[in-house]
Formats: sequence, structure tokens, C-alpha cells
Amino acid sequence: MDSDPDRKYLLITPARNEEKNLPEVSESVARQKVKPALWIIVDDGSTDNTPHILEGLKTKYSWIRSIRLPPRPRDITFHYSYVCKQGFDYSLEYCRENSIEYDYLGLLDADTILEENYFGKLIYEFEKDSSLGIASGGVYYDMGGKLSREVSDKNLPRGTGRLWRKDCFLETEGYQVEPSPDSISNTKAILRGWQLRQYADVIGVQTRKTSAGEGLWKGYVKNGWMAYYVDKSLAMVLFNTLYYSLKSPYYTGIAYFYGYLYSAVKREKKIQDMEIRTYYRNQGLGFLFSRVSGILSRNSTEPGKGEQ
Repeated sequence: MDSDPDRKYLLITPARNEEKNLPEVSESVARQKVKPALWIIVDDGSTDNTPHILEGLKTKYSWIRSIRLPPRPRDITFHYSYVCKQGFDYSLEYCRENSIEYDYLGLLDADTILEENYFGKLIYEFEKDSSLGIASGGVYYDMGGKLSREVSDKNLPRGTGRLWRKDCFLETEGYQVEPSPDSISNTKAILRGWQLRQYADVIGVQTRKTSAGEGLWKGYVKNGWMAYYVDKSLAMVLFNTLYYSLKSPYYTGIAYFYGYLYSAVKREKKIQDMEIRTYYRNQGLGFLFSRVSGILSRNSTEPGKGEQ
């Protein structure tokens, strides 16, 4: 494998039937000013042309590897994190066996196209601030040639296009097989004193809406179930319901609350990690005010297509 001192990060991408998105996504990674030391693409039992695309990528780039998981029913609770964890576990072992050094670990969904200095900009922020544990860029959508950012708290990294500092990743028990593993990783990082950040001027363009892998309704029902699963306070659930209900498509607030209420009525199983449950159960008005402040402080100007 060719070596480059600037390649300081590992990258993991789960992919299932991504023949439409994978060529453009892989091109955006290949043209990064700071390329990954190793990119592991996990083929989650694809039945389309994804395996053929991966073979071509591995032939073309020595720093790309792939593993294939057997086909299995797709769910939107534990399965995604299971697929990602296979990639992280494989990459860590591969680096040990091949003496590959790295400072950061990244996760990129197969529907996210990156600006050419995406990871270079994030690494620059990490190197400025030794307390920064997890960071990401902003998630944008191409709306007829103009980019529109998906509004979210600037202090919370997005799931796709995120980087963990290696020490933070290991200290927070790595990537766990849980629903919403990124939120759990964020929480554990906060509890251990790490700083989190989302940089809106670092651009990742998603070709699908967040939580839309199984349709938006199912995605937000799952988010409501997740709120119950981690034992979020009722105040936080009601705030999220209102927040989702005030932005298009407006039915997502109903879907979210339905997912939470259904789980509460059924008294479904909650996460066993008491550190996580205590954190979410104790979220009060102070946290809500800080979250509102984080959302409202988003950049008022969003970059156009040509600014990538």
C-alpha cells in the first residue's frame, strides 16, 4: 500500500444496493485533498451492481478495501450499526496487521457527496483544538442547483461525514451496535469532557433525506422509538415533536411522537447502558434552551452549488 503522511484517517462506508450513488460518492472521496489512509466499504448483501463497482474501485485505488456481508432482512434499528461496526472492526485489524498509522476515524454514508477539501478542513479544526473529539460538516441538499442546509444543532456532529479523534473513539468504547449509535457516541464523548462540533461551511451533499432509508414516516417513527429507548425526558420528546412539526414535511412530528407513544404504551425494552439513560432522563429546560440557541444560530447565508 502506498503511504502518504497526510493521510491520517480511516473511513468506513456501509453500502447496500448503491449502484446509483456509489460512483459519484467514491469520486468525491478520491478527489479529496487529504485522502484516507484506508477506506473500507461494507457491502451489505447488495443485489445490484454494487459489488462490480467495488471491484473496480479496489483495482483503481490501493487504499480502498471492501468486505461483503451475507444478505439479510434490513431493519432501521440495530442493523445499520451492525454493518458499520463490521467495517470499523475490520479496519482496525487491517491497520494493525499492515502497520498503518492514523489519528482519526470517519464514517461516510453511501449517499453523501463531499466537497474536495471536506476532510482536510475537519482535520485542520481538530489540530487547532486538542479537546475536539468528534466533528462533521453540514448536511446539504441540492435543490435545483442551489444548496439548502438541513438545520440542526451546531454542537452536534452529523452521522454521515463525521470524524472521531482516535483517542475519543477508543475512550467512548468505539462504535456500538445500538440504534442511533452516533447519538450514543456523542453522549459518551460529552460525558468524558470532549468537545463536539458541526461546521456548516464544510459541505456534504446528501442525495436522500436523513432518516429516509425506509421512507420518512418509518424513519421518524424510529426516531420516536429511539427517544423512548434511551429514556429521553418527556420535555425533550415534546420539544422534538414540536420542532419536527414546524418544518416540512410537517407529518414527521406526528410520526416521531407516534413512535415514542407506541413504545411507551407497549413498555418496550430500553437501553441497558445506565450512563446513557441517566444522561437523557436528566435533560431539562436548560438543555432545551441551549439546543434552541444552537439551532437558531445557524448561518443565515448558505453556499450555492458553485461554492463547493
